[in-house]
Amino acid sequence: MKNRRVVITGLGVMAPNGTNVSKFKESIINGTSGIRGVEELKNLKFSCQIAGLPNYNENYLNNYFNKIQLRGLKASGMEYGVIAGMDAWKDAGLCINDSEVPLWDAGVIFGTGILGVDKFREAIYKVDEGNVRRLGSTTVIQTMASGISAFLGGMLGCGNVVTTNSSACSTGTEAILMAYDRIAAGNAEIILAGSTSDSGPYVWGGFDAMRILPYKYNDNPTKASRPMSATASGFVPGSGAGALVVESLDSAQKRGAKIYAEILGGHVNSGGQRNGGSMTAPNSEAVQQCIKNAINTSGIHANDIDAINGHLTATTKDPTEIKNWCEALDRKETDFPYINSLKSLVGHCLAASGSIESVATILQINEGFIFGNINCEDLHPEIQSQINRDRVPTKTFDFSANIIAKASFGFGDVNACVIFKKYNSI
Repeated sequence: MKNRRVVITGLGVMAPNGTNVSKFKESIINGTSGIRGVEELKNLKFSCQIAGLPNYNENYLNNYFNKIQLRGLKASGMEYGVIAGMDAWKDAGLCINDSEVPLWDAGVIFGTGILGVDKFREAIYKVDEGNVRRLGSTTVIQTMASGISAFLGGMLGCGNVVTTNSSACSTGTEAILMAYDRIAAGNAEIILAGSTSDSGPYVWGGFDAMRILPYKYNDNPTKASRPMSATASGFVPGSGAGALVVESLDSAQKRGAKIYAEILGGHVNSGGQRNGGSMTAPNSEAVQQCIKNAINTSGIHANDIDAINGHLTATTKDPTEIKNWCEALDRKETDFPYINSLKSLVGHCLAASGSIESVATILQINEGFIFGNINCEDLHPEIQSQINRDRVPTKTFDFSANIIAKASFGFGDVNACVIFKKYNSI
């Protein structure tokens, strides 16, 4: 059976530089960074005392949680994911299912790397103090990894797949492709797909200990995240959530839904931690294979790609990623597509990065622009030897991209690449 066409009909985001799609779009167009100093990290003597995390008032949660749900809520990833997910659902013109019958054709695939770290810490102290009975009834759902998908699935009344995936930095992109595969095969009509990541010192401490976070920009936070730059010195930790309503074209047309873009296909693989791949480094052969397979399954040619939203973390691996794109596409210098990295504006949002960056990618297709890479005026010489300087824009400009490739590469040597296309009814 030929795969059905799959489209995006709703977007939601909780990003360091925008807590809704409108603010987020304005920020990425204007090059507004969401990275700032975090006093708690300074007090805890972190080397890197800055981060990208969504900024909102606690009262904002009243728009998404009732009083019972808010009681004892202490899981930032849960908050981010629910807000982004519910916003995407509403943006798609979908209603909350208030009947006793689940939506059999609607599901949730919402990934995370870790959930409820602060709640778990609170629980540990209470247990150690002998106060286990004071843990509260919501501790389990706030600390189990699948809590975010279960929470959203229950709020929306979804009766199809409701699950959480976890593949480090490729989690969000993988979740979108899992939704695509299920809908394309005819096993669902609508899936809320996305990912979320907790914020705070207990999430970011391990990376600070690895000395892969920048420490020279504590007094100048917005200059710290420098993907593809010669002066890049590590990734800035970030957090948040991104959400997309992935839907069959048939369903979207029947509802008269707005369509942001189409998903042509994609691919997920692993380098097996062989041939230079490890827990923290990619196997370049696998990265290239992932990109090539994504192109093949999408039914396009490498020359059809107008732009790339890369993983590009502001580490020593950025030149390697550019080289892998050049090899996989067999394109370089002036023939190379435009490429950007959202991490220059929000930092590395870990498990949430793929979904937040996919929202940015889809906005570029739908609104007709390519956002600029800030802090990249000094392009890395190894990158400049492979592609032309103008392929890495530092300012946003109008551009009608037809096809954009979005890729994520994660710890554990795992890869995911999705191909988005401007929607055409033909």
